[in-house]
Amino acid sequence: MLSFETIDLEEYTPSGEGGTAITYKHKSGNSLAKLYNPGFEGDTAVGEFKVAQAVYDLGVPTPRPYRLVTDGTRVGAEYEFVAGKRSFARVLSEEPQRLQEIAEAFASAGKKLHATPADTARIPAIRDVMRSYYLNGDTVTPEYKQRALAFLDKIEEPSTCVHGDFHIGNIITDGKRALWIDVGQFGYGAPEWDLGWLWTMTHNLGDKRADFLLHLSQDTLASFWNAFLPAYLGTADPSAIGAYTKKILAYYAVRVPFMFNLVNREKFPEQGCQALVKLII
Repeated sequence: MLSFETIDLEEYTPSGEGGTAITYKHKSGNSLAKLYNPGFEGDTAVGEFKVAQAVYDLGVPTPRPYRLVTDGTRVGAEYEFVAGKRSFARVLSEEPQRLQEIAEAFASAGKKLHATPADTARIPAIRDVMRSYYLNGDTVTPEYKQRALAFLDKIEEPSTCVHGDFHIGNIITDGKRALWIDVGQFGYGAPEWDLGWLWTMTHNLGDKRADFLLHLSQDTLASFWNAFLPAYLGTADPSAIGAYTKKILAYYAVRVPFMFNLVNREKFPEQGCQALVKLII
């Protein structure tokens, strides 16, 4: 049975902050502890840790998960620390002239991930997670719920890997290799789940949140998307780009209330439901 080991934060220094957690580097330089913000229960950390173990065992490039930890108040897990690492987002913020290179590298890593067969006994289906969210929750309007469930019933889902929180802040490099991090929403299914999420991360953050999460401006993220998608699809044909963008917006619209509730612990705003429901086709 998994249990949380208590750590002394005096032995760690803060190293990063995201939407749901703060990371701390151990003084040895060998590990990184990720502690969820207050309010997140132990089941969240345990679930992420188990998925991280499954992802690592699959051979997906990701830091090795070590153990579940707590500082006495917050819960999380400790992972291998990758020396000299920078996220793709950090690289882009420090070396903006490399935008095309980084977009192509991210597209290549994404396509490889999306072609990797998942361990379906240990990794959840994104569609099943979404269906459970809509069936068991009350965070969207009745029309939105009905449309989302109908969409989930009709789509085809391959048993290949999906990151779940797919953006350039969640992939790191030490200059030799690229590794996926923050795999708590990892699952299997259509790659459009990831592409839809990346679309909103590159179009809807706004400058303040884009800077906080990714150290980038909204304009830079939009430019990144415009370089990334042709590299991912293998074509710059405007009609192909337009058709695929329309397709992924449905996945984005179905998933964004779930992610909003995960971070904010509240219902998706009714005006948001009214604006996005038409995308679910």
